[in-house]
Amino acid sequence: MYFLIILLMLVSWGIQWRLRSKFKQYAQVGLQSGLTGAQIAELMLADHGITDVRIESTEGSLTDHYNPATKTVNLSEGVYAERSAAAAAVAAHECGHAVQHATAYSMLQFRSAMVPALSAVSRFMPWILLAGIFMLRTSVIPLGLGIALFALTTLFSFVTLPVEFDASRRALAWMDKRGVVTVQEHAMAKDALWWAAMTYVVAAISSLATLLYYVMIFMRRR
Repeated sequence: MYFLIILLMLVSWGIQWRLRSKFKQYAQVGLQSGLTGAQIAELMLADHGITDVRIESTEGSLTDHYNPATKTVNLSEGVYAERSAAAAAVAAHECGHAVQHATAYSMLQFRSAMVPALSAVSRFMPWILLAGIFMLRTSVIPLGLGIALFALTTLFSFVTLPVEFDASRRALAWMDKRGVVTVQEHAMAKDALWWAAMTYVVAAISSLATLLYYVMIFMRRR
């Protein structure tokens, strides 16, 4: 199990490196349409009849996200004003989440419903797990509680997968239909989004492996 966790950490690092490499490469490919990431986002929202979502610029790199609570598509500085295949892919993907929200996509609703509980759990779960391991000789209850809480975060990781894949599917389908990218640019956008999705896949598998590790410790003590 130790080997598996270390292997997954290395794979995760490798995918993160590959993702940044891909985005850096595709960020240098200017769109023939000349549209910025923000303009791509505006078009996609308009084409889906979404008028109550704001598009905002946020600091950082690969910090792009959609916030369903504030109904904002937040695009990083390298996406908001850039006219590249990478910017188009990210902007359309985040708008894909806005479309999910507008159409009441069930998995996004489920994921959003989990956020408040996870926010509370994440504050004290590591301490409960640590206390549970130290107290194994006297009681298995703390570790059992920690495992239950960690299972919630693992479930969240797996619920995230269909949400992310669906957002990319919507983004690519819209870009193809709207004609905002060429065939070559569409292929680049698809490749970039695939590598981005793989980071979520590895995160989910890593979370499951860690959960099973704690379960093994719990079962041995019992």
